[in-house]
Amino acid sequence: MQHISTKKLIKNLKNPKYIFIDIRDSGFYNGFKQKGAIRGGHIKNALNITYSSISSIKPSKFKSYIKARGIKKDKTLVFYGNDIDDLKKMAKIFKSYGYKIKVFKDIISYSNNKENPLKYFKNYTFSISSKWLYKALKGKKVESYDGRDIMVFEVSWRSLKKSKEYKTHIKGAYHFDTNWIENAPSWNLSKPKTIAKNLLNTGITKDKLVVLYSQNQMAALRVFWALKWAGVEDVRFLNGGLSSWIKEGYPIERKINIPKVQKEFGVKIPLNPHINISKPKEIIKKQKKGLKLISNRTWEEYTGKSTGYSYIKKVGEPKGAIWGFAGKTSSDMQDFYNPDGTLRNPNEIFKLWEQMGIRKNDKLAFYCGTGWRGSVSWFITQLAGWEKTCLYDGGWNLWQKKKSLPIQKKAPKNVKKTNSQNNYGHKIKNKNSCKI
Repeated sequence: MQHISTKKLIKNLKNPKYIFIDIRDSGFYNGFKQKGAIRGGHIKNALNITYSSISSIKPSKFKSYIKARGIKKDKTLVFYGNDIDDLKKMAKIFKSYGYKIKVFKDIISYSNNKENPLKYFKNYTFSISSKWLYKALKGKKVESYDGRDIMVFEVSWRSLKKSKEYKTHIKGAYHFDTNWIENAPSWNLSKPKTIAKNLLNTGITKDKLVVLYSQNQMAALRVFWALKWAGVEDVRFLNGGLSSWIKEGYPIERKINIPKVQKEFGVKIPLNPHINISKPKEIIKKQKKGLKLISNRTWEEYTGKSTGYSYIKKVGEPKGAIWGFAGKTSSDMQDFYNPDGTLRNPNEIFKLWEQMGIRKNDKLAFYCGTGWRGSVSWFITQLAGWEKTCLYDGGWNLWQKKKSLPIQKKAPKNVKKTNSQNNYGHKIKNKNSCKI
């Protein structure tokens, strides 16, 4: 491996011929501190491509995956991280494809010099790794954990008896049925009293540290949003879910765990109503004041070629909706996932959004068919600390039921589909409902 010194790295931070690639777990890239470091985060403009993601790619997909991220052979690639073995493996793989490689192994020393620039996401603690969770559950001291009671939930759409996903779960985890926070036929949030009762029955109060994961990431992030809306103070998303937990060799079980019912939630639900817009009329009113309505539906749904759901009959979108990327079906958001099933880092998503006119200081309301896919985009903005975003809970499902509401059946102003720069997303399911 050809190493690069800290001095030379800093000298080339703005050199367009260099591409910096952070190969560490996304938690460190987002902002968590490594052992021995006084700061967390990433080198400005660095990509985040982990060895786990690269090793999850089929060889036939490697070139197109790398090309989509703007990595070209006329650039010098600088890999940096704390795992020497992974650095060697990454360098070897890319070198075998003809890329010019350098390695920077002094990221901890770099981080400990406050004069060296580092970037991090404001709410990086919302997304945690399996290692973080395992240590916290063991009672060890970990960054951003204050010692409060932890409850881990596997989230899916079915009762405990019918849940296939919960059959094998993280040891000690409870099941969370998404029906506890939303209901048919609109699949909007249930009434506050109903949600309060269901949360207490699951043992959740505002003071608990609630960790969520799911086979289909949308389920956990939908509940993350609902719990924040309700007023739970500390909610975390386990990035990578059960797969990442198993890869680390941590304990799993098939035992059914029943939480202790609580009597008081601690605050009146909802504590944070501002992160939800439930009705179309409110959307229309806010659009007149500058709100941008962002669709996280497939391109086929967005352009009126498909409803995306067996129970939604009409095609189209709310008038004025801007496409915000999604997946290939209504059951996935693969534009937002890495090959190993973890979330893409927010910077990659923001670059895509900029092409569609979606920016940090805009007032944004994300939506999809019923709220699951929109929750992924909303979470990404929260991780980065965007303060003017919410979810339009009613989605296209509620909008299309009222004939008087304005709709569009094709992309406005001949907008073309933009490449997601992620041709190897993690496809979750093939069915035509995010819940099935």
